[in-house]
Amino acid sequence: MTERRTKDGKVIMPKIVLYYCFTPIADPDAVRLWQKELCERFELTGRILISAHGINGTVGGAMADVKQYVRRTKEFAPFRDIDFKWSTGTGRDFPRLSVKVRDEIVTFGVPGEIKVDANGVVGGGTHLSPTEVHQLVQARGDDVVFFDGRNALEAEIGRFKGAVVPDAATTKDFIGELESGKYDHLKGKPVVTYCTGGIRCEVLSTLMVNRGFGEVYQIDGGIVRYGEKYGDDGLWEGSLFVFDKRMSVDFSDHTAIVGHCANCGASTKDFLDCEALGCKALEVMCAKCVDAAPYCTTHRVGTIESDQRVKSL
Repeated sequence: MTERRTKDGKVIMPKIVLYYCFTPIADPDAVRLWQKELCERFELTGRILISAHGINGTVGGAMADVKQYVRRTKEFAPFRDIDFKWSTGTGRDFPRLSVKVRDEIVTFGVPGEIKVDANGVVGGGTHLSPTEVHQLVQARGDDVVFFDGRNALEAEIGRFKGAVVPDAATTKDFIGELESGKYDHLKGKPVVTYCTGGIRCEVLSTLMVNRGFGEVYQIDGGIVRYGEKYGDDGLWEGSLFVFDKRMSVDFSDHTAIVGHCANCGASTKDFLDCEALGCKALEVMCAKCVDAAPYCTTHRVGTIESDQRVKSL
C-alpha cells in the first residue's frame, strides 16, 4: 500500500476491518477469486478464509480503499448485512494478502457438526448486546459465568473479570476441553461466551449447546463491540490481543495491565514473537526480558509475522 495524502498534504489514516458472515456459499472458490481481485484492486493486505459456511476476514489499507472494499463486498447479497468492525492501523499491519478456501472459517475441527442457513449458524447461543450483557449480570449476579472463547495466550493480557479461561492453545483444543467434564458444573448456569469479534463464539456456543450446556449466550460483536460501548469502565479488563503487527489494542487511556512476563513476572502486555526460521515462540514477555532472551536470536516486541502462527491461534 502506497502512502496516500489529502490535497492539503495530510496523510490519510490507514484502517483495518475485522468481519465474518455465516451463510451458505455454493461456490467458495468463485468467492475466493472475487475477494482476491477486490483486495488487489484496492491494495489491501490481510487474511480471508472462505468455506461453504461463509467468510471470515481481516484486511487493512488506506481508508478510502477499505471503504470501497466494504461497499463492493456488501453488494453480494449474502454479505449485505456483514458487521464490519473498524480500527486504526499503521499501514504495515499485514505482511501480505492471503485469500484461501478452507473446510471451516474458524477451525474447531468439526466442520460436519456446524449447520448454517441464511440467518447464520443454526442452534447457537443467544446473542446479547453489550447493554444486555450488563442487564443479565444485574439480574442474575454471580450466577453469570463468562467463558473465554479464545486461546489462553490471548486471555493473558485481557479478559472479562472472573472469566473461565479454558486450557486451549488452539481452537481445536476446545472440543477436548468441553468433553473433559471439567466444566460440567456450568451446565446449569447462564454462560456468556466471548471472543475478539464474535466469530469463534458462533461456533463455540453451538458446540456447548450440543454438549448439554442449557443456557448459553454470546456477545454480539465480541469484545470489540463491548469495548466500543464501555471501554475500560465495564466488565472487561486489560488489552485486546489482535492478529496483526499491532499485537494488542486498548479501549481507553486508562487500560489496566493484567498480563505478566513469563520470565520475570513483571506487569506487561508485550510479547516475544520470534522470527527465527522454524521457531514458534510467542509468549507474554516484557521488553527487558525480550532483549535478553537466550533462546531466540531474532525477535521483536509487539508484532506477529508467521502465517502458520496466525492460523494456529
